[in-house]
Amino acid sequence: MRIDLNGVGINVTDTGQGPAVLLLHGWPDDHHLWRHQVAALTAAGYRTIVPDLRGLGDSDKPGDVEAYRMTRLVGDQAALLDHLQVPEAHLVAHDWGAAIAWVMAARTPERVASLTCLSVGHPRAFATAGWAQRQKSWYMLLFQFPGIAERWLAHDDFRNLREWAHHPDHDAVVARLRVPGALSASLGLYRANVSPESLLSPPPDLPPIQAPTMGVWSTEDMALVEDGMTGSAAYVAGPWRYERVEGAGHWMQLEAPDRVNGLLLDFLNTITARS
Repeated sequence: MRIDLNGVGINVTDTGQGPAVLLLHGWPDDHHLWRHQVAALTAAGYRTIVPDLRGLGDSDKPGDVEAYRMTRLVGDQAALLDHLQVPEAHLVAHDWGAAIAWVMAARTPERVASLTCLSVGHPRAFATAGWAQRQKSWYMLLFQFPGIAERWLAHDDFRNLREWAHHPDHDAVVARLRVPGALSASLGLYRANVSPESLLSPPPDLPPIQAPTMGVWSTEDMALVEDGMTGSAAYVAGPWRYERVEGAGHWMQLEAPDRVNGLLLDFLNTITARS
């Protein structure tokens, strides 16, 4: 299904019936990232709403970097819920999707029944996670250089991307990024929101998260350190739960789907049972 939101065409799948769960992917993914979770959630009686973020998948790919500002990304999700007449949803998010979800939960708490963030913690926890996180974030600086980043990633059939990221779906990811303009559009997420200047100043203040929140980090993550997730507890006023997935990399929902699905269903079922 394709929906026009704020002048941008967004591709979205809407499956099942029951409490709504909005699943947000990150870079360089699309809605297929959540296929194992969608199957488990719909079987358990949840409605799953899974968009492709602007600039990725089959959604529109504006050429203007400003189109990827966080306010636009969050606005897309609020507009999507409005279009589908969903007053509130459980947010389940990964990577850039998690960054969006943290801001959405802070700014529009009335729309968020619960928050589950995989890999990426609260913006302030990420910013204060120390030198180890800075080292792992080296690629964010590389991605700021138009043309150079694209050449580095795409060289030799995307060899650098394949060897650095170890994405379980690397062939499908590369096929999407080969589409003319797709790679540059996807990098707009980084160029609009994590400029070199932003690395020298704290992120904007956000209200404390009121929703029940679960943070999940995997021990073999090549991009995030554990402190960025455990430190998120300081910014959550609602109930906080932390879970660690042993032996899985950054894409834990693909590498350890049974473990992730079990955690997700346990968390959501507990919340829905109380409501």
